[in-house]
Amino acid sequence: MHTSNSLLRALKAMAIMVIMACMTALPQPVRAQGVNLQQLVRQVEEQYNGDSSHITATMHIVTRQWERSITLEGWSLGRELCLTRILEPAKEKGVSTLKADKQVWNYLPKVDRVIKIPPSMMGAPWMGSHITNEDLVKSSHVDLDYALTLEEETADFWRIACTPKTDAAVVWGRIVYTILKDHTIPRDIAYYDDAMVKVRTIRFEDVQHVGDHVLPLRMIVQPSEMPDEQTILQYRTITFDLPLEESFFSLRTLKGK
Repeated sequence: MHTSNSLLRALKAMAIMVIMACMTALPQPVRAQGVNLQQLVRQVEEQYNGDSSHITATMHIVTRQWERSITLEGWSLGRELCLTRILEPAKEKGVSTLKADKQVWNYLPKVDRVIKIPPSMMGAPWMGSHITNEDLVKSSHVDLDYALTLEEETADFWRIACTPKTDAAVVWGRIVYTILKDHTIPRDIAYYDDAMVKVRTIRFEDVQHVGDHVLPLRMIVQPSEMPDEQTILQYRTITFDLPLEESFFSLRTLKGK
């Protein structure tokens, strides 16, 4: 009986060792040590906003069929209010997009029409570019609507994977941020659809000091299936902490009145 009990204990011990070895062999997520992932992602998502901001920028769009540039300006207040308006070319001057009260509208001055953008259209291209309505107005908040995992950390960067929470109405099936530790700015962001196929990558370049901020002033959006296409957004001016009021972000202002 003693021999049988000893053998049983030995077999149990061996089984536990095998299970632990198998678990060790499985890929394990890197644990954040003293790193607030939500704060890192939120800082990247809000890097051009501050408490309030005004920007001017040029968007250069290259597709297989055509190539063109758009000059625009934008205002933001916190993370819930923003307005973007096209300045050039003349035929599109005044076309505007507003985010307020958790709703998004476009204004088309040629027909003097305001169009409410449904959530299903947030992933659609803005003005024929590779930038989406979602990119423009940040209707969802990645730091709140996605579960975050630190996939990799080196001496130079953090790589953070984001997967949607079950109740979140979001555009992307997965987002992966590579954030440089120097100044906590993004190097690139990869976007995947619900089938986990990479749809596009945004690279960040031209890092400069803007007042008390250090920012990449150039965004290059590269669609994965069309390597010969891209959209380049170059920030020309950024002014932070303007005395903007919530009332500025209205349908009246959207129409330029």
